[in-house]
Amino acid sequence: MNNEVLLPPESVPGGGAVLNPFVIVDDAAGLVTFVSEVFGAPEDTEARTPMPDGKLIHAQLSLGTVDLMIADRLDGWPLRPGLLQVWVRDVAAALERANARGATTITEPTPFYGETTLGRMSDPWQNIWWLWAPAPGQPDPAPSWEAGSDVIFSTLDDALKSLTA
Repeated sequence: MNNEVLLPPESVPGGGAVLNPFVIVDDAAGLVTFVSEVFGAPEDTEARTPMPDGKLIHAQLSLGTVDLMIADRLDGWPLRPGLLQVWVRDVAAALERANARGATTITEPTPFYGETTLGRMSDPWQNIWWLWAPAPGQPDPAPSWEAGSDVIFSTLDDALKSLTA
């Protein structure tokens, strides 16, 4: 891929990703623990930057080649939870781990197109996670307009509409 704007992946320092999400929440340290425990993602402890009052102005975890960056909301800052997609080995197992740590399932593991399974959850910080897993040999579902289920859309629609402003 030749792109005149984006840095080529092989040129990103430290072998990181070209795009990395950053979320701002209350209790950033709690979210770091949640992500680490649910996904087995290591925190880059050298990147952790606490302020004198203990709030984190920066924390970072590695999920594959992507770094998820997290900070505490400061006075006057809005919450900026994320919409995040993660590939996992087993959607149901990831949801179970997350739910045991306070998450809420939005979409139960559901067959999706391209031989994949999709599940969604909302963590206690209002981040919504799309959990994907390969499902070789699994047939594609019928679309809702052909009498198939609309659970993929309706569960997300309900979850997004329920978020506080």
